[in-house]
Amino acid sequence: MTQTPDGNRPDATSQPDMPLIEHLLELRNRLLKMVLAVVICFAAIYPFANELYLLLSQPLRDLLPVGQTMIATDITSPFFAPLKLALVLAVFAAIPVILYQLWSFVAPGLYAHEKRLAFPLLFTSVILFYMGAAFAYFVVFPLVFGFFTAIGPEGIVELPDITSYLNFVLKMFFAFGVAFEIPIATILLVLTGATTPADLAAKRPYIVVGCFIIGMLLTPPDIISQTLLAVPMWLLFELGIIFSKLAVRKPGHADSGEATGE
Repeated sequence: MTQTPDGNRPDATSQPDMPLIEHLLELRNRLLKMVLAVVICFAAIYPFANELYLLLSQPLRDLLPVGQTMIATDITSPFFAPLKLALVLAVFAAIPVILYQLWSFVAPGLYAHEKRLAFPLLFTSVILFYMGAAFAYFVVFPLVFGFFTAIGPEGIVELPDITSYLNFVLKMFFAFGVAFEIPIATILLVLTGATTPADLAAKRPYIVVGCFIIGMLLTPPDIISQTLLAVPMWLLFELGIIFSKLAVRKPGHADSGEATGE
């Protein structure tokens, strides 16, 4: 959908909208490109699936007592665990393409100033998600696994199952990846007028309590992993308030004055 020279979206009287069938065809093409990106990434990653699983399990295997290792309790686990890991990594690797296709689908209907804000937010959200997963792997996993392996009763042999371990770390990756999106969510809430930076700052005590509740729900029942999720969430919330203040438009700055026709 094009925009008028003053930046306003055209109505039905000025220019006919794209027929519904054309929207559906474009959406189908975008979805096919997303799937193709995932398939290509999967084809490139799968040959190294076993090595990647060993790399993923390194934080736990380094902490296991000498002579102990991970096991597969299901006969199909040695095949399906690396396969699942390769598929998830393919989706992670294809996220920039997936988000770009979504952006390309919705961008024609946005104002010019919305486009200027949306693309940086989209790019930043990808980086923050990857940063959250990296934080979980390099910071959280060594501390959490060290805690779990140290508190076990004497005489208990620790033989973690490879499928259970994979499900655990994927859940942690997702939890920390989503948690690191808090600045983006904060900025979007302010830009849409749902709240203001001052209101968010006034609700800081409730936000801090909410961060610890979310950390309790999304992480294992130990204080270390809960704190390692809750504290970054709170700090990211504070970062979101700072950037939302910068993103708030100055009063009286009309949208039409900034928008450009396309």
